[in-house]
Amino acid sequence: MTRLHTQLSRFEDAFPGFRTEIVEGSVVACPLRAHHAGTIYEAWNALAPQLGPEWDLVSDVVFPFDEDNELCPDLAVIPEPEADRNELAYPPDLIELVVEVVSQGSIRRDYEAKPRCYASRGIADYLVLDPLKGQCVTMWNPGPDGYRGRDTIPYGPDLTVDSPLGKLTIPTANLPVDPKARPRP
Repeated sequence: MTRLHTQLSRFEDAFPGFRTEIVEGSVVACPLRAHHAGTIYEAWNALAPQLGPEWDLVSDVVFPFDEDNELCPDLAVIPEPEADRNELAYPPDLIELVVEVVSQGSIRRDYEAKPRCYASRGIADYLVLDPLKGQCVTMWNPGPDGYRGRDTIPYGPDLTVDSPLGKLTIPTANLPVDPKARPRP
């Protein structure tokens, strides 16, 4: 874990306004836009009051998965005592639920590469909030090659996930949608 974090930490100040990760062995820097941050904010505010006191949300902290993947989820639910430690990096086995928000540069990573990493560690639920398409994708039933279950839901109705943490709901009607996104059905 230390070696990977040391590699990534060299880039922390090199790309202001970008989120930097190591995905599939490559250093990736993604620009952050207002809809990305707004979606994280809305999801955080929806999930936080639903979690028991033993759980907390963290955002954009490092989770080294293996030699080729050091991910910084947009939101991850981890045990509250671990979040209170305020670390730069955490073991990925702490994650109970993960949420990624799609940006123009992260489409393939969020839909293909990251699900394999998250599922390989047994993270029960992976949520993709996609302001580019105005939809959410829920993935569950993790296996060694990815998630076996997947639903795509257009923004509008509440998204409810029956997770090991209980039923969690994220209202989607007011999530930001990129103006260039496909029109909602």
